[in-house]
Formats: sequence, C-alpha cells, structure tokens
Amino acid sequence: MDKIIWPDGKCRCFWANPKNERYVRYHDEEWGRPEHDDGRLFEMLLLECFQAGLSWECILNKREGFRQAFADFHLDDVCAFTEEDVERLMQDAAIIRHRRKIEAAVCNARVFREIRQEFGSFDRYLWQWTEGEVVHERGRTTSALSNVLSKDLKKRGMKFVGSTTIYSYLQAVGVIESHEPDCFLSGVQDVYQT
Repeated sequence: MDKIIWPDGKCRCFWANPKNERYVRYHDEEWGRPEHDDGRLFEMLLLECFQAGLSWECILNKREGFRQAFADFHLDDVCAFTEEDVERLMQDAAIIRHRRKIEAAVCNARVFREIRQEFGSFDRYLWQWTEGEVVHERGRTTSALSNVLSKDLKKRGMKFVGSTTIYSYLQAVGVIESHEPDCFLSGVQDVYQT
C-alpha cells in the first residue's frame, strides 16, 4: 500500500477514516497504546464484544450511547444489571440492540470482576500473557496469543470473546502494537512479525 501523507503532514494506518474526526482521534490518541487502567480495559472489552460482526467505526460512533447505557462503564453497576436493565437497553437506539450481546456484556462484567478479584487487577491478568511486554505484529486477525486468551476467557464464562474479537481487543489496549510501518505512531518496526 502506498504511503499517504495527510494534510497535517502525518502518515496514518490505512483504516483511519479522514472523514470521521472521532475515528482519527481514536487512532491518534488511543489505539495501540498500552493500557493498564482496569476501567478502560473493561470499557474496551465491552465495546469490542459489541463489535463482533460489525465495524469498529460503527461502535466508536455509538460510544457515548454505550457510556450512558452502561453506567459510564462502571464495573460494579454493570455487574448489578438485571433482566429489566436488559429490556431497557433493548429499547435504547443509542447502542447496538442485540439481546445476546447485551446479556453477554453483563455476564462478562461479572467474570471481569472475578478475574480482578483473583489476580488483584484485570491488568495483571491480561499482561501476564506477554510477561508485561508489548507484542509487535501486523497484518493478522488472530494469533496464538489471542487463541489462548480467548479460550481462557470462555472457560471462565465470558461470551463473544472469540479469537478475532480478542485479537482486536489486544490491539486496542496496546498489548499488541499493529500500527503500519509508515504510520507516525508505529512502534519498533524491525520486530514486526507477519
């Protein structure tokens, strides 16, 4: 793919949509940056699970709706959601109204909390898989890492956490750094794996 220089003089990953300022900000300020805050790790997991089968841009455009619908991504509040909350969310046009995904969000919140209790933080659980190191690779949608993490999360009871979803999650929270070589945010380019 040819190198494209944006009007601001920077090169970005091919998927960053120049017509969507929110998407560009997400690319520039969030995607691929190592995240260690459990609140943000929970938010991104919830959003990535809703993305399954959809575009990330669609989810990102509804992020504020998700924030309001899911109690500002406050873990304990989402863990306490009831069937009435699921019904309420099924009527909320500001989010993706998919019953199984809404139910999975509540279930996953509870498992997330259990993992946090077991390991002291979800951050500690997540980053143990790479011994705290960022993995540099691009051009993939799954890996041995996403396969084993997906399997472990499913065993613990999470839903909508297939290997592709988990790979995308790992990229989003910076466990896997996948900026393209010409992107101004690209990491250590000589250790990329293909």
